[in-house]
Amino acid sequence: MSLRTLVDLFQVVERSDFDRCLLYKVEGEWVAVSSAELGDRVRRLMAVLDGFGVKRGDRVALMAENGPHWPTVDFATLATGAVLVPLYPTLTPDQAAFIANDCGAEVVFVQGRERLEGFLAEREAIPGVRKLVLIEGTSPDTELIPTLGALLEATDAMDSTEVERRIRAVEPDDLATFIYTSGTTGRPKGVMLTHGNVASNVLASVQCMAIERGQTSLSFLPLSHSFERTVDYIYFYRGVTIAYAESVQVVAQNLLEVRPHMFVSVPRVYEKVLAKVLENVARSPASKQKIFEWARGIGRRSVPYRLRGKKPSGVLGVELALADKLVFSKIRARLGGRFEFAISGGAPLAPDVAEFFWGAGIEIYEGYGLSETSPVLTVNSPGKARLGSVGQAIPGVELKVAEDGEILARGPNIMRGYHNLPDATAESIDDEGWFHTGDIGRIDDEGFLYITDRKKEIIVNAYGKNVAPAPIENALKASRFIEQAVVIGDRRKFLSALLVPDFEVLRVWADEQGIEETDPAKLVRDHRVRELILGEVRGVNEDLARYEQVQAWELLPDTFSIETGELTPTQKVKRRVIVDKYGNVIDRLYQAAEGRTVGG
Repeated sequence: MSLRTLVDLFQVVERSDFDRCLLYKVEGEWVAVSSAELGDRVRRLMAVLDGFGVKRGDRVALMAENGPHWPTVDFATLATGAVLVPLYPTLTPDQAAFIANDCGAEVVFVQGRERLEGFLAEREAIPGVRKLVLIEGTSPDTELIPTLGALLEATDAMDSTEVERRIRAVEPDDLATFIYTSGTTGRPKGVMLTHGNVASNVLASVQCMAIERGQTSLSFLPLSHSFERTVDYIYFYRGVTIAYAESVQVVAQNLLEVRPHMFVSVPRVYEKVLAKVLENVARSPASKQKIFEWARGIGRRSVPYRLRGKKPSGVLGVELALADKLVFSKIRARLGGRFEFAISGGAPLAPDVAEFFWGAGIEIYEGYGLSETSPVLTVNSPGKARLGSVGQAIPGVELKVAEDGEILARGPNIMRGYHNLPDATAESIDDEGWFHTGDIGRIDDEGFLYITDRKKEIIVNAYGKNVAPAPIENALKASRFIEQAVVIGDRRKFLSALLVPDFEVLRVWADEQGIEETDPAKLVRDHRVRELILGEVRGVNEDLARYEQVQAWELLPDTFSIETGELTPTQKVKRRVIVDKYGNVIDRLYQAAEGRTVGG
């Protein structure tokens, strides 16, 4: 079935007769929700929204973790003709209130008592919100703030004739959702996407991936992120079971329980998995370390074959089969044993990370897009993948690179604009309909796109040299001892870096060296730890041009996080926030490092 709108997708789901449409954990057991059950919940909630007075074009906000309630609220809002506005569950009360007020939300669904109390504390900042609905937990006032469960139980499903009438009334040009950007450089902007924008992206993307009915996926990226949400729409369209992970913290356990065929994630998750593998190897006997390094080398040589969907023959084929039996099969077993592929997006995936997983028979297809593009623009696909590339444009999308290196995109998936920000919209979409992504990159002769960096994050040093920080940061994070890295040097004579160790790995190493200190603040000052990191930085510098080398660095005892404000909800670094927060540290670095080759 072709999709004109996202409510067409809801009808696809309802008619699919699928017993295991959704899976979620209840009191330690996985429970299935059929497509018929989901359809009934959506129709009941449509009646609830009608009772609330929600009309076509009204805004409904949703602040919740992944779970069956998410598509219930989403599809009910869309089928009503209203606009769904997701709020990241990690937002502070004032941030959530800003978005709810900015979009003009009249109804807010919020999960958990703590988040609800946050909204109640901000009531003066959201005068337009007429109704709060609690998802899970006990309401402080069931009359004023009903729970979603009680509403669905007490309300009959909307009459089928009325449901059909409302669904038919929804047009491709109608607004479907506002996605508020993560805001690495300031206040978030509301990206306005139509039904046609997102539906076209679902149809185009599904042509690029081997996704079949009856497969199972694990959903753990927040559905408030356009990446996971659109991928979930693809799962619905293809008849794939969506299993909602309990939390990011227990994904490793859920992988073994659900045994998914696929999942999507941001690079940080893959980096942490690799770091864990390498740490386990480092703690193994020398004989096992030798076998692992041998297998890794075999895997590396097999990558060109795997990228083309082939198996190497001859001696390499025999060696790969042995490496698979001894090493790689054990790594894949941790993914549940049925794993077929993963998709990476949201930020660049370091080439060495991608190479390792492909070599191990774990296919990670890197893609690229933005909230403003619904979100997919490009993706690597089976038999057509390139390491270091984010793939080719999906059907219907045009790409080109401007004279200054910025990537421009055009197609049916480009947003209508930013809510209430006509100047920002005009800056992003030119008169010919090209969306200016803000990313720097190049397109090769076969149409594969390579991202270099964010246009606004390019460092221009004191000598006028342009430096892309992302590749240097990825090289630093390739060290198993370095978890996070932020390179600095705009208008400076040389580059410096703020580094956060992987403390789990570092403590094991420290214990082996007889260092008894475990407190992060004291550990990062230990001279032996600093000598270790100095060696890691020097190793990275060997492969860089002189002006790209990190001449000074500092170890930080605290990890950058969403909660402390240094990361966006999608794990992107808020460079400006970090520079402001650690301004004194950075200034001391440059003062102390003047005249030295490499500091620390």
